[in-house]
Formats: sequence, structure tokens, C-alpha cells
Amino acid sequence: MSIVAIVGRPNVGKSTLFNRLVGTRKAIVDETAGVTRDRHYGKCEWCGREFSVVDTGGYTTNSDDVFESEIKKQVMLAIEESDLILFLCEVGTGITDYDSDIAKILRKSGKQVLLVVNKIDSGDKMYGAYEFNALGLGEPWCISSASGSGTGDLLDEVLRLLPENETGNADEGHENIPHLAIVGKPNVGKSSMANALLGEDRNIVTPVAGTTRDAVSTYYNKFGFEFIIVDTAGLRKKNKVKEDLEFYSVMRSVRTIEESDVCILMIDAQSGMESQDMSIFNLIIRNKKGCVIVVNKWDTIEKESNTMKKFRDEIAKRIAPFTDVPIIFTSVINKQRIHDVLDTAMKTYENKSRKIPTSQLNDIMLEEIENYPPPSIKGKYIRIKYITQLPSPTPSFAFFCNLPQYIRDDYKRFLENKLRSHFDFTGVPIQIFFRQK
Repeated sequence: MSIVAIVGRPNVGKSTLFNRLVGTRKAIVDETAGVTRDRHYGKCEWCGREFSVVDTGGYTTNSDDVFESEIKKQVMLAIEESDLILFLCEVGTGITDYDSDIAKILRKSGKQVLLVVNKIDSGDKMYGAYEFNALGLGEPWCISSASGSGTGDLLDEVLRLLPENETGNADEGHENIPHLAIVGKPNVGKSSMANALLGEDRNIVTPVAGTTRDAVSTYYNKFGFEFIIVDTAGLRKKNKVKEDLEFYSVMRSVRTIEESDVCILMIDAQSGMESQDMSIFNLIIRNKKGCVIVVNKWDTIEKESNTMKKFRDEIAKRIAPFTDVPIIFTSVINKQRIHDVLDTAMKTYENKSRKIPTSQLNDIMLEEIENYPPPSIKGKYIRIKYITQLPSPTPSFAFFCNLPQYIRDDYKRFLENKLRSHFDFTGVPIQIFFRQK
């Protein structure tokens, strides 16, 4: 599929145009310059054809932004991997030194470039666009990304320049492959883990907590694995979310959990499973998602003979009663057990998708129920006669019995444990329903 990159200096409306093209508010938009830091991918469909769009951070030089060098590197990567570049400028400020620097880079790149002048909200502003001819990148396309004015003509030109055989069909995509989300508190190594799994510097990594703001998706197809991996912003306690930008980042992360299949919950080995980690874990379980707990920075811990077992037992105590969750101890910097994380996440996805034949389910579980039947309540005996797995996205089972209202929670947990012992549902929440028969 062809890739179209949107580049430009900070605060010219790149993310607004990105959201307009992909049809959703995937990229954070704010008046503050420099909000977008990572490359952000989406799909645009126009006239029955589809192509990928990349939003990039604002290109600057000699600024006070500590992320400047990393953002520049991401912009250069986007230019390198794209088939067509939309160079976005702003009519109100005219040509700036940053615009001239970017134009020089684009002329040297040899890529197809469309010069786009944004924020033309009225006819009289169109005259200001002619100034941008001086950049030497052809006639400017006049648009307003906020209102959508001129974007239709721009998209027509994009399709004309892109090879038709390289644009995807609108029905194509990756909807039916696993979506893995890397979640956790700020600065636990989520972006480093994503980069290590992908084998490239896909996401910006710095020691500053809160570097990642958007939820950044990447398609992976190597070594027999195929999935979408999503790096998310760190989730903090609500009373610590002070600025609007971080609030939107947290909302993106929460939505990513809701839309994922398996969540890789990263925690810091030095701080252990804290209350905020528990809040994220409970959010994953409430949404019935698969979960893999990854203890990062394990290289910083002084080891004894049973340090790992003690750490594992402590986590199990915190997350009880749902303790059937894989726990992996890693050091992303040292690339320690990185592939174990990938293998375990994909195995958890298989567990989440597992369907048990009804005959096998009844043969095994009815024997367990006969050996240990539900306790009688007020002289009434409960008889479970039939079990079936429900056609739901996550493992859900219906137990048909004569008195479902008298089933106690402890017996429900007993049935769940037996399901887990006979069928591999490690890392996946199970739902059990009792119905009248």
C-alpha cells in the first residue's frame, strides 16, 4: 500500500489534516506547538482507493524542545519511507526559515512532493498562497484542514500521483489479525519494548516521562507472526493528569485497551506492582482483554536464589483472584527475554480465541461437577445438566441448571479453576453464566 507523509514545521495543522484524511480523531490536536512527536499512521479512503497516511512531528532546528533531535529523526524516517509527501505550510505566517529548511530537504529527497498551504478559510487569503511558489516545489494547493475546504481536490491529485496498483482496496486491511497494546505507567519502557519487538526505532524514546502522547499503531509481519502492535501513552492517576494534552493521551490509551485483543502491561521492577499498575490491570480485566505482565528493568535488581519467585508471588497476591496471568521478567535495554514477550502475547491471543467443542466440554466438566456438586441451599439441591461455550469474542460459558439463583460465588470460582486446569486459558478472563433449564 502506498504511503503519504505529512511534514512541516510545528503548529501548521498537520494533525488536523491527518484526522481529516483518515476520518477519525486519531492524532491529538492542540494549540500548543510540538504536540505530535511520533510518526502516527492511519488509512485514507478516497474514491474507492485506499492509502496509508503518516502524521509527523513538527520539524525545527535550534529550539528549546528536548525532543527536537528525535522528532527530526522521525520526520526523516517518514520522508524516506513515503511514496508521496504533503508539505504543509501556513498562509498566515508566510515562508519561515523552518519552511525553507524543510523545502531544501524535500528537494534533495527526490520524492514526489505536493506543496499545501493551510488555514485558507476565506477567498482573500488565497492571494497569500502565491508567495510559497518561491520554495521551488510547484504550485501550492490551498486548503483549510479545519473546515475541509480544498481537501477533496487535494485528494484527487494524491490519487493521480500514486501508482494505482499500489493503493489498497477499501475492503483490505488488518482487522482480523491480533491487536497487541503495550500499556503501563509513564517511563516504564513501553516505547523501548515496541522498538525492540519491531526491530527498529519506530517510537521516540527519552528518559523524560510522558514522551509518548498518541497511541501509535504499527503492522508487524515477521518470523511467522502477524499482528498490530500499539504503543500507548503512560497512564497516571487522574489527580496527576494536570494538562489537557496528557488527558487526551490517557483517553487514547484507554480507548486502545478497549479496542485491543491482548494487553502487555509493563511494570517497573524497582517499584513493583503499585496501585496505578493495579488500576490499569483492572481496566484490562473489566474490558475482558488478554493480559501479559512484563516486569521491565530486571537488570537493575539485585538477585538472590529465589528473587524471581518472590516477585512473582507478590504480583499474584496483588492481582488475586485472577492469578492465571503470565509474568515475564525482562530488560529491554539488554534485549533480555524480548521474544518471550512476543511468544507469550500471541499464545494468550490463541487462548482468548479458543473454542471448546460442546461434547468435550460436557464430558469433562460434568464429571468434575459430579465429583464435587454444588452445595445445597435451604434443603434445595442444584443440578447442572448441560454446558456450552457462548459465541462471544472472549471465553464465556453457560451452565444450565435447575436453580441458577442459588449458585454461590465460591462454587463459580471452582468451576472457573476447573475450566482453566483442563483447557488452557492462561492470561484470559473467563465469564461464567448460570441459566435456567
